[in-house]
Amino acid sequence: MPLLLADRAALVPPVPLVTRAEGRARGIALDTPAHVRIRSGVYAPTKPFASLRPWDRYAARVHAFARTHPDAVLCLESAAVAHGLPRFGETADVHVLATGRSHSRRFGDVCVHASADARAVERRGPLLVTSLLDTVADLARILPPAQALAVIDAAISPAQGGPLSLDALRGHAAGRATSRGCAQLRRLWEQADGRAESPAESVSRAVIAWCGYEDPELQQEFRYEGVLDRVDFLFPSSGAVGEADGWGKYDLEDPEKAAEHLRDEKRREDRLRRHRHPFARWELADAWKVAPLCRALDAAGVPLVRPREVAMLGTLQRRPREVARHRAAGSRA
Repeated sequence: MPLLLADRAALVPPVPLVTRAEGRARGIALDTPAHVRIRSGVYAPTKPFASLRPWDRYAARVHAFARTHPDAVLCLESAAVAHGLPRFGETADVHVLATGRSHSRRFGDVCVHASADARAVERRGPLLVTSLLDTVADLARILPPAQALAVIDAAISPAQGGPLSLDALRGHAAGRATSRGCAQLRRLWEQADGRAESPAESVSRAVIAWCGYEDPELQQEFRYEGVLDRVDFLFPSSGAVGEADGWGKYDLEDPEKAAEHLRDEKRREDRLRRHRHPFARWELADAWKVAPLCRALDAAGVPLVRPREVAMLGTLQRRPREVARHRAAGSRA
């Protein structure tokens, strides 16, 4: 089953957080190797924090900031933490919406953003954040294109629990005073598809288009041998099936369920192959690297129908908003 926005939303810290005042009250010694400072005055257990995935490390940092700034309104990737929007690697900065400021400013790893456009604000758990509509419209302008596409798809995908419509997003973005990212938005409105069931599918679809392969049909169904099978991608000219495997797809945290799902997947793939569907399977990391995804599609006989978009493929490796050590870590699927 696809992960819903509600499943991805980090409304509580992924690790326990303790302020210095709470540590004194509970008799917890924070200035020891057992705890790591997340930000001024906020600590977490060292080993659990070190084991977090990049996007969860960022969620912990956002919650740590909110513990000491409870009235701050989070925006952009920081608001995405609470909305459950796809997050990529570990974002470098905490993003806060300015109130009463005419210019944006930076304070360490905290970016305070001024804007001529008003934003709706809502509370999600302990966090004050810009609305889902505002957050998606803001991120779509500034994220690298494949990431932005995944965010838009998630917000409009019923399968991912996205409640928005593409028309609502387009109209909302058109009403903004800023012209930043308008060219990217025009392209994204054409590419967005609410049938996408995971960020892995969205990123893969962008890479497939930029590499010049034919456009796949999404979520096609086949009934063979009395069984109904649905596939991520169907390439019509060859009948090839494409599957973008992402974290969460196989209940990897539950070994028993994971093994059962993998057996079902093997039977499904064999069934589709028996009915003359060449099969291409890849992971999200393969899409980021491009070449492994291309090898899988080439082996399945998917044709190239347009020139390769080198400039767009180059954006996959340019991820300036992330902590450098995690730029190769991929994204949550």
